[in-house]
Amino acid sequence: MNRWHFIPAGLFAVLLASSPLHAGLPDLLDVLKGGTAGDDTGAAGTLTNDEMVAGLKEALGQGTRFAVDQLGRDGGFLDDPSVRIPMPKSLAWVEKSLRMLHQDKLADEFVASMNHAAERAVPEAASIFSDAIGQMSLEDARGILSGPDDAATEYFRRTTSTALTARMRPIIEQATASTGVTASYKKMMSKAGGLTGLLSPDATDLDGYVTEQTLDGLFLMVAEEEKRIRENPLARTSELLKKVFGNR
Repeated sequence: MNRWHFIPAGLFAVLLASSPLHAGLPDLLDVLKGGTAGDDTGAAGTLTNDEMVAGLKEALGQGTRFAVDQLGRDGGFLDDPSVRIPMPKSLAWVEKSLRMLHQDKLADEFVASMNHAAERAVPEAASIFSDAIGQMSLEDARGILSGPDDAATEYFRRTTSTALTARMRPIIEQATASTGVTASYKKMMSKAGGLTGLLSPDATDLDGYVTEQTLDGLFLMVAEEEKRIRENPLARTSELLKKVFGNR
């Protein structure tokens, strides 16, 4: 899936380009460390710390919104192998048994319903990511810019995981019922018969499982796109990003 492809303002990609039309990572780090930025009032041809942080926030804001939109649409999880939520491992033997009994449709419906529940919950991440970006400090920005390929993703994981879980879990609890996860689970268990006694208690916590998998898929997408954006130069469209990443 080509995600965030429209983000011409992508921060990390332009950092690594070397032509006069693109800023380099060392140049930007120099600015953030005070090498060329000047004070907070700024001057013609210079960039302030506020402008640098604003440029980072703009790029991350566009990127996270696009990621949420992609995962939150119909098929966002189900149709993408990299984030598709599989049958819980504790139920793998049940799925295998069902397919041996030519009950593939029942197993497929169960998996689909979990993924649709995740798709309904993901839009809740938009405002949480926005809050995390808004609270980003200069030190946070420096750490992201000088960090590894997933530095921004780890920032989001560190600052949003608790809030995302609290916000998404109730949505998933509602969605599992309305999209048929609970019904599918009961139908599948009825097919398994007396073998259900072999299941661990964790196997029944579908809402917890779907919530965890939803977060993993969301952060996986952010990490993959962050890495791609760092490695591929993109054009700039906003005036702020032209100033932040333009020829100096």
